[in-house]
Amino acid sequence: MSEIRQLTEFAIETVRQAGTRALDFYGKGKRQLKFDMSLVTETELHLAQIFREQLKKQYPEHQIFQNNLEITGYTHDDKRYLWIYDPLDGVANFQAGIPIWGISLALLENFWPILGIFHMPATGDLFHACAGQKAYRGDMEIRMSDQEALNDESLFLTFSRFHQRYQTTFPGKVRNLGCTGAHLSYVAMGRAEAALLSNVTYQDLAAARVLIESAGGKIFKMDGTEFFLNEYLEGQQIDEDLLVGSLNAVSQVREFLKVQR
Repeated sequence: MSEIRQLTEFAIETVRQAGTRALDFYGKGKRQLKFDMSLVTETELHLAQIFREQLKKQYPEHQIFQNNLEITGYTHDDKRYLWIYDPLDGVANFQAGIPIWGISLALLENFWPILGIFHMPATGDLFHACAGQKAYRGDMEIRMSDQEALNDESLFLTFSRFHQRYQTTFPGKVRNLGCTGAHLSYVAMGRAEAALLSNVTYQDLAAARVLIESAGGKIFKMDGTEFFLNEYLEGQQIDEDLLVGSLNAVSQVREFLKVQR
């Protein structure tokens, strides 16, 4: 536990440092461009460098996740630790000056999740959890919504082209905030009852998976069965939509969704 506590402190401090640096670039996209890729690329490179430098200084033998990761056997040396770092989630919001974006960081030990962090520098929110323990927003414990029946005040978070793929009779509010990590953090803290995900990867979900499970929820396939993220450890695109929330909430949401023909 002492080692996990030290790793968590390192992770939170490093993510906060990256967040402070990211604010130097935030909202500075070129006004004549709808999406300023050069700004996003420069920011991501800076934030990735910050993480690499800090990790090399503190834990030089630890590994960093990359696509096409070569899966190796279990080990007892420091290489058993694998960090999954997403320097910028919600890039369109980031470059446009909309505060719903963030930085995520997860840690695996021999491919088993240890901790997950999602930091939103523009709002100051930092969500974090260690596997099998409680989930927090800052120092405040967070849990899934315990609402038994969805109603007109319930919130369902979706992806941008949801209306092109689904018809819905969801009784409450349907929103897309433009940031997967924020969506799942809001579900974990009970501000939204469920979220629908599309076109995501292992890197997108590694930290959020720990937050969601520590807060009492799961990631599900659209047929209601549990989704197992570690099947995508090689970084490939997840080719199916996913529902995230408590079993009760997801079961109800599925009844309100119909695929467009």
